[in-house]
Order: sequence, then structure tokens, then C-alpha cells
Amino acid sequence: MTTTAPRDEQLWSRCDGCSSLLYRKRLRRNLDVCPECGSHARLDAPDRVAQLADPDSFVPLPDRAVRVDPIEFVDELPYLHRLGGARAATGLDEAVLCGTARLGGHPVALAVMDFRFLGGSLGCAVGELITRTAERALADGVPLVLVTASGGARMQEGALSLMQMATVSQALAGMREAGLLTVSVVTDPTYGGVAASFATNTDLVLAESGARLGFAGPRVIRQVTGATLPEGFQTAEYLLRHGQVDMVVPRHALRGRLAALLAAAEAGRRAPETSPAPRPPATAPTATTRPDRDPWETVRTARHPGRPTTLDYLETAFDGFVELHGDRLGADCPAVVGGIARLDGRPVMVIGHQKGHTTAELVTRNFGMASPAGHRKALRLMRLAARLRLPVVTLVDTPGADPGVSAEQQGQAAAIAENILALTVLPTPVVAVVTGEGGSGGALALAVADRVLMLEHAVYSVISPEGCAAILWPDSSAAPQAARALRLTGADLCRLGVVDELVPEPRPAAHADPGGAGELLRRAVAANLAPLLTVPPATLVRRRRQRFRRFGAARSAAAGPSAAAPAGGRAEVA
Repeated sequence: MTTTAPRDEQLWSRCDGCSSLLYRKRLRRNLDVCPECGSHARLDAPDRVAQLADPDSFVPLPDRAVRVDPIEFVDELPYLHRLGGARAATGLDEAVLCGTARLGGHPVALAVMDFRFLGGSLGCAVGELITRTAERALADGVPLVLVTASGGARMQEGALSLMQMATVSQALAGMREAGLLTVSVVTDPTYGGVAASFATNTDLVLAESGARLGFAGPRVIRQVTGATLPEGFQTAEYLLRHGQVDMVVPRHALRGRLAALLAAAEAGRRAPETSPAPRPPATAPTATTRPDRDPWETVRTARHPGRPTTLDYLETAFDGFVELHGDRLGADCPAVVGGIARLDGRPVMVIGHQKGHTTAELVTRNFGMASPAGHRKALRLMRLAARLRLPVVTLVDTPGADPGVSAEQQGQAAAIAENILALTVLPTPVVAVVTGEGGSGGALALAVADRVLMLEHAVYSVISPEGCAAILWPDSSAAPQAARALRLTGADLCRLGVVDELVPEPRPAAHADPGGAGELLRRAVAANLAPLLTVPPATLVRRRRQRFRRFGAARSAAAGPSAAAPAGGRAEVA
């Protein structure tokens, strides 16, 4: 917003976004967001702290910024003169305001950058103050929230300014090793060395609406490359689509969103035995089990367009879902959704394939077939859950991995392999539920778990019946025959030991009563998760490995031909 008088005298501001003339008091009541176009004006650090922290809870760190001039830099003015001018103009010692506070009742350490102070540049004093804030968070065992606004590293301090990128990052590494949450709130603008360090290497990256983030600024990129930049380049919304941030949050919702994330992190650090009381069971919808049901009929039911999706179950079986986006490498795969939710009051990380109900939704979500970016997003969220000591619940519903050329070019096989390996050693409880189609390695990438459940009318197989028929029969018209031979129903897989429990569905199937299906899924996941919560991490991992070790050929052969070769084939021991 453009103003022409000191703040205590100004009555009107002009919006830089739409040029509307705005009454200053109205603008302040709207958190300095234009009520006409939604443009977010820059906030100074004290105003930002006032908006985020609980009233009267912010306590500045006792450490004062030391005025440093390590290389005695002089341009038109000596550097120390510029520092003095910035201090006089802003009332701050440096370009960051640091302290402890409560946010939504949760204790945090808070470091808020101020662009007014030499463009929020990162110098030795700024790096020291943020590092001490992280060290204070580590000592107190509380999360760290960083609010960034910076043009980059401070040129007047030379290479020592560059070193602050590593100094602060090392402090964040200590937080990560301790399992303490770190959150970056990116505000406009955030560039250079700040963008390439603590603005983006925290556990979660939230971007305020309209904020710009990048290493090189658009003017530099245009000058160097001569390229025409895409519309909205480097804005928060652009970055969300390209997997660089977890979410974009308007200013009025920022405090509430942070409070929800802090609550999940705080609950994850509680002793595992202090689990909340389970929700009283509701009357179960009538379920049916038909052992004589034709497997091909089950395949068709699992693919029914009305069958509940992951987002449907997040609405009916879980509470308070906060979606997290992106693989941080360039994409946000819409076929995989994930984030923090509550199951019977307990925070959990939920990750699942997302299909859709209409043709347009199915196309947008790639029919639930994850790209390598989707697998990498899932991997990032699994590892975050482990650091925050949150259980993981996965909902599997995919025909398989993405069969496209680009997926192969982006390393699909390696992405699936990395997920399987990560789940094998993940030191937190994992419960997987096959809710629809469990197809091939695309399904297994989310299904290496302590407990594997399967909905009554779901299927789980090494390949689709059509694919199997095309390879082993004359043509794909033999798909019904292949479905019978593959033993892909829940009843078959329970007998094989691949699945631990069948979850009943409302009659005739989940699509007839999505709310009832969600309630049945909620109860089944809660019941299977509860015994895992008090198991030590090392024991969890050992048992998980033992669970999958039993599928080796020697054990299958010892179990007899019905288990070893359900399709009538022969098992051989190497």
C-alpha cells in the first residue's frame, strides 16, 4: 500500500494492487489486506508479531544485535552509517525480531524478519539472532516459527554473510534431529540466500497469499536469459502448483493454520500411553460378506465411480485435515493427497491416492495413478511424521503407477523403491488400508505397514486383470478369468497373510453409504492403530520386517500349495 504521511498521521492508503483509495483504519482492521482486491501489504516485524502471537505473550530474546562491519565496506556511505540509519528509521536493532511467545496457546520460538531494515538482508547479526532463537527452541523443546522477508544475503558483509546460510541451517538440523517442528512462513518478498536456506529447508513451508519466493529475482532472470517469464512466476500460488510450498494461506487464516499444526506437533511429543479415549462406537451400517462373490464382480465394484475417495474418507472418518502439498522438487502430484488430520482426537499423518467421481476429476487426478512427484510427496510426509512422532495412515486406491513416458523419465521406479525402503525402516506406526484398487508397485509404495487392512469390496494384485489377460491369455477379454486366477479379493489375501483384516462395507457396497463406510473405516483403523502406539520404534521396525519376511518362497512352500500357488501353479524352493 502506498502512503504519503507518517503512520500516526495518515488517514488514507492507496492499494498497490488495484489502486483503490482505502481508509487506513479499515485497512488495519483487515490486517493490511485490501478489502477490494485482496492484495497483502507488507508488514513490519512488530505488526507481524502482534498478529501471530497470543496477546502479551511475546518476550524478546535478551540477546542484542551486535553492530558488525567485518570487511569495512564502503560504497556511497560507510556501511556503519547505513546500519545506523536503518536502526533510526525502523526502531529495530537488526532486520529480525526474535523471541518466545505462545501461538494459539502453544509455546513457540519466533523469528520475524523486517524488510524495512536494509531489505531484510541476511548478515552476521541476523544469522546469529536466528541461530540463537533456534537454539532457544531446542533448549525449551518447542517448535520454531520463522517469518521471512528478505532480498537475500547482505553484500556489505561479504562472504561472512554467505556463511549465515549454513550457520542457520545447522541450527535447524539440530531441531530436526530432536524431532522438533520447524515452520517457515514466506512473506513478500523472500529471495536469495534466505530463500535458499532457512526459508525452504524447514519441515513445513507456508506462503502468505501473493508472496514471492525465489533464488534469483525476475529482473535478473530476464536480463541473463532473455526469457519471457510465465504469468505469476515466483508467486506463492505459482510455487504451490510446482510443489515448492506446503500451502498458501491468506493472512486472516495464518494464525489459525499455524495453531493447528503446532497442536499436532505438541500432541505427537506426548507420551504414547496418554492416548485419547476412543469415540463411542456408532451403530454400524449393515455389512455383508459373500464368500461366493465372483472376483470380477468385486473388481468392478472396486472401480465404481461413486466409491468413496481418500478426500471423502478424510471428511467422514477423520477430523481437521490440513493438506500439505508438493515434493519440493518441482511438482505437486494431484493423484496423491496427504496432510495432518485427527483420528479420534489423535493427530495422524494421512496419505492416500485420490481418484475422483466425475470424468473431469478422474482426468485431473490421473485416475489415482501417482507420478514420481506423488511418491516423493508421500515420502516427504512419511519422514515428517516420523520426526514429529505421528502415526501414518495410508489409503490405497490406484490402478497402478503412472504408465506415461514422463514418469519414466523422472525416475518412477526409483521413486517407488525409495518409498518401500523408507516405510520398511520408518520408526512410527503405519496402518495401510486398501480402499478400492490396490494395483502393483504403485499400491505397495503406500502399503508397507505394520497392519494392512482391506475393504470388503476392494482388490489388491500384482497387475490388473486386463494386463494379466493381455500377457498370459490370448487377449484382454479374458480379464474375468484372470481376476479369478489372481486371487485378488480380500478373502483370498487374508488367507495368504498379505492382508491382516477385512473392513466391512455398508450393503451393497461403500458407494451406497459413504458416511457409513467412513465410520466403519474409522473404527477399523483406530482399533488397529491403538496397540501399535506403545510399541518402541525399534520393535515396530523389527516386527514390520518380520511381517514381510514371511512372504519368502521357503515359507510360502512350507505353508502348502494352497498358499504358495493359489492359481494352480507350482512353488519351488531355490
